[in-house]
Amino acid sequence: MADDSAVLRRTPLFDRHVAAGAKLVPFAGWEMPVQYTGVREEHVAVRERAGVFDVSHMGEIETSGPGAAALLQRLLSNDVTKIPVGGAQYSVLCREDGGVLDDLFTYRLADDRYLTVTNASNHEKDLAWFQRQAAGAPDAEVTDAAERWAMLAVQGPQARSIVQELSGAPLPKRFTVAEQQVAGCPALVCGTGYTGEDGVEILCAPGDAPAIWDAVVAAGVVPAGLAARDTLRLEVCFHLYGNDLMESRGPIEAGLGWCCKEDTGFIGSEAVRAAREAGPAERLVPFRITGGGIARQGNPVVGGGEVTSGTMSPSLGVGIGMAYLPAGHTEPGTAFEIDVRGKHRQAEVAEKPLYRPAEA
Repeated sequence: MADDSAVLRRTPLFDRHVAAGAKLVPFAGWEMPVQYTGVREEHVAVRERAGVFDVSHMGEIETSGPGAAALLQRLLSNDVTKIPVGGAQYSVLCREDGGVLDDLFTYRLADDRYLTVTNASNHEKDLAWFQRQAAGAPDAEVTDAAERWAMLAVQGPQARSIVQELSGAPLPKRFTVAEQQVAGCPALVCGTGYTGEDGVEILCAPGDAPAIWDAVVAAGVVPAGLAARDTLRLEVCFHLYGNDLMESRGPIEAGLGWCCKEDTGFIGSEAVRAAREAGPAERLVPFRITGGGIARQGNPVVGGGEVTSGTMSPSLGVGIGMAYLPAGHTEPGTAFEIDVRGKHRQAEVAEKPLYRPAEA
């Protein structure tokens, strides 16, 4: 029998995951920890204290040179000119027809140097798209920086205070980035995350990742896997590419019109503007299961629509998810049914976010 794990990539923290007894699974071409002690325990640790995730499978693209901002303005849906040095910005990457290629965070490291973090499953596609557009921009250089960086996310109400003890300088505020030491290692510390909690994401040299991981865990932070990352992000209605975002749908129906500035002329802006003006035929909405059970990605909605994400919420104790529904049936409180393997589950459109973390 062939060993599928032989073809999977491993992050610099793989040995730490094995030593911690993690359950390892294939994910976007990587062998990644899906859980350590259990999804609920890891989820609660992030909501109440602090957890650390290995997200080194994410990709990085560096764009530099005098024309870097102009190139990124054409590529990304948000207004890149609004990112100050040391700032961060969320955006989507669109095709000409407005379909979503990826959702991204871009950090401005210097006047003419930007770092964009891609989803692991989309990195090669995104890089090729960046390079294709850069071919007509001789004053901008696009570099695959994925091999230069490992990435850890330390999230939770106690995350900042713990990382602060390991750093020699004040941590950057939300949506900002700074170069500083963490556990004696040079790093980019970013005030971003994917859980709805406060915290930081730490980009460092791959060889330094184990030392930072060890220091964070020794300080009491709980290792958390991909499964808890998914339940945490879904409770606060953060999108997952491949589930809630895809090339066949645009950002307006996905509820991401807020990060699309059509006047910048980004690729796909005309299609996005047309969708905004006409109003989409369907919209992505959060929901709660009201009659028991759990819905999963791909479950059809009775009468039209489809579930894109679904799980049992550890914080709320009910089934939750997101689904594309016909535009006339997306108001909070609207009841609908989901076909879960032949059984009709009762659900209700909910307000965003499904769970609201306590303010720090």
